[in-house]
Amino acid sequence: MFIFKLIRRVISFVLLLVIVIPLYVAGSIWYTAKNSKPEKSDVILVMGAAQFDGRPSEILLARLTETKTVFKSGFAPRIYTVGGGAPGDRTTEAASSKAWLTQNGVSKSKVIAIAKGRDTLSSTKAYVEQMKKAKFDSVLIVTDPYHCYRALKMANDLGIKATCSAVESGPAANSGFKYLARETGAYLAYATVGRLGIKLSDRLIAENLYS
Repeated sequence: MFIFKLIRRVISFVLLLVIVIPLYVAGSIWYTAKNSKPEKSDVILVMGAAQFDGRPSEILLARLTETKTVFKSGFAPRIYTVGGGAPGDRTTEAASSKAWLTQNGVSKSKVIAIAKGRDTLSSTKAYVEQMKKAKFDSVLIVTDPYHCYRALKMANDLGIKATCSAVESGPAANSGFKYLARETGAYLAYATVGRLGIKLSDRLIAENLYS
């Protein structure tokens, strides 16, 4: 009888891990995507995304458009752009983002490009390092709706107060279940092995995740 009780408890525990926790995380990601509120901060941070020889992809362009909007609304006096380049690239995501912003009405002196990071965690570490050098402690992150939760958690874990301004246009603005499922898996991976220092890349998102 004891063995059967033990087996039931093990099965219940496994079900908790496999079903309940991912559902809770997915719900948290969905809620954050729908209820993110930007707050005044030291820095506006635009998360990097693909660029093509200096031309922002649709995903990055949507983030830059939102960044310009919140900057012009006075949420922060400066903008950080972040993101490195892939092998063979002639420029970086950070440089492409800065170029677009300065060509579209933002003073060059208000934008700092941090040409580091090829995934969310390495990008977060790069801009947080820059913020701490400047003695800044609050950031407004501009990214896709379902990406907000993970981006916020990573910033908080590194000691930065963060809010998120989710894009309202572009392919990720109304992204569907595939993106939500992908972000659920990515956050769970970060919350387990990622926090232990095991490097996980979340780059090269397939376009069909935004449908």
